[in-house]
Amino acid sequence: MIKVGIIGATGYTGVELIRILSSHPRAELVGLTSQTYSNQGFDSVFPSAANITGLVLEPQDAGALAERCDVIFTALPHGVSMDVVEEIVNKGKKVIDLGADYRFDHMDVYEKWYKIEHKTPDLARKAVYGLPEIHRELIKQADVIGNPGCYPTSIILGLAPLLKKALINPDTIIADSKSGVSGGGRGLNLAFHFAECNENFKAYNIGVHRHTPEIEQELSKLAGEKITVSFTPHLVPMTRGILSTIYAALYKLPSTAELLELYREFYKDEYFVRIHPAGQYPQTKWVHGSNFCDIGLTVDHRTNRVVVVSAIDNLVKGASGQAVQNMNILFGLPEKTGLDFGPVFP
Repeated sequence: MIKVGIIGATGYTGVELIRILSSHPRAELVGLTSQTYSNQGFDSVFPSAANITGLVLEPQDAGALAERCDVIFTALPHGVSMDVVEEIVNKGKKVIDLGADYRFDHMDVYEKWYKIEHKTPDLARKAVYGLPEIHRELIKQADVIGNPGCYPTSIILGLAPLLKKALINPDTIIADSKSGVSGGGRGLNLAFHFAECNENFKAYNIGVHRHTPEIEQELSKLAGEKITVSFTPHLVPMTRGILSTIYAALYKLPSTAELLELYREFYKDEYFVRIHPAGQYPQTKWVHGSNFCDIGLTVDHRTNRVVVVSAIDNLVKGASGQAVQNMNILFGLPEKTGLDFGPVFP
């Protein structure tokens, strides 16, 4: 059994990790930390977890937790993971960080967009960006995995086949994404109050969203050249889900059927990426509660563009499910272990 600890267990991604790992056949939860709810039973803070785990939330002590674990998930805000990850790695244990601190190849980019100095730059440069469908072989050897952001997961997977085959003009990429409110985290924030977001639909952080450099970093690797994208996120009044609609100009004009065949071939061995047939476009309801990324597309011959639609659950494939997928890779397990459950519908 893989002994697992979670630092920051009472945020949405921490709670989702516990839901998934509690039924994982090869994982055993041995420690959960929380600064806010320390010394309380997890199931007393979250009654939904009754009969799922009887663990008591501990004060944060990364070193002590690492002594009992094989791998630790850090579900902490950006800037906070840096305070614990190095200590865990120094004890010879694996870390999967669900924040932004270990997603970037270049620390100046991180520091520019997140407005803080990186405390462990050498460790960050050795970390692996944990998108399994793209970086599987590197993940197998990693000590630290920077689990991807939710928006980047939907956009990178949506564009990867086109960029690898150099079929689109990278200067023309526009990503228009919508997210449910759980993407904003569990902390109190006026923007996510019911009366503020119910019956409302808004764009936010236009041109300055912190997922932008992460998207550009990974798309640039796929294309083999520096890419700059136009990315606009939106908040929609639902709890879970991300839908990204991505536009790009095509160098040539293949048929929709030809591009769909390219996608099926590219993702033929990827259980968690599902390509929809022509004329069928993903909906967030189709992936709700699952680790799937659903993709549909069309060639718009009138505008010489391809339109790709990508849907994920932001808390599963966009966060905790993908983190467990990375854990499975680290420990040589089939990737769908503990994740082979279907979406919740309706």
